[in-house]
Amino acid sequence: MLIHEFQKRVRYGETDQMGYLYYGNYAQYYEIGRVEMLRASGLTYREMEQERGVLMPVVSLQMRYVRPAYYDELLTIRTTLRRLPEKFITFEVEIFNENRKLVNGGSVRLCFVDAKSGKTIAAPEFLLEKLRAHFEKAPTT
Repeated sequence: MLIHEFQKRVRYGETDQMGYLYYGNYAQYYEIGRVEMLRASGLTYREMEQERGVLMPVVSLQMRYVRPAYYDELLTIRTTLRRLPEKFITFEVEIFNENRKLVNGGSVRLCFVDAKSGKTIAAPEFLLEKLRAHFEKAPTT
């Protein structure tokens, strides 16, 4: 299992009239979480797309709103990858406020697409190489 946390402050332009993080912006926070998780694992979306020719479109998004996040609040985006990807990759996301209270939670599922052919493919080996170490079981003694 791989868990990554990234902090992001709610900007004024991301809020609604009530000063809450606008509900439509949570999908962008999910994207920040998964992009930064991959970056921390040694791989960027830019490299995947431009150098490796692999795209990762979203195929489903589920989320639940627990409590509001407010303007200028520092949020923690916790992204979890529970299993190695095969045909799809699913990121589970939890967003916490400064008091470590859950604000939002959900998951986003993506597939892998060959940029040249536009066809879906299995998880590319270069990605699996970066992720495998997080899923290998420690030897028992």
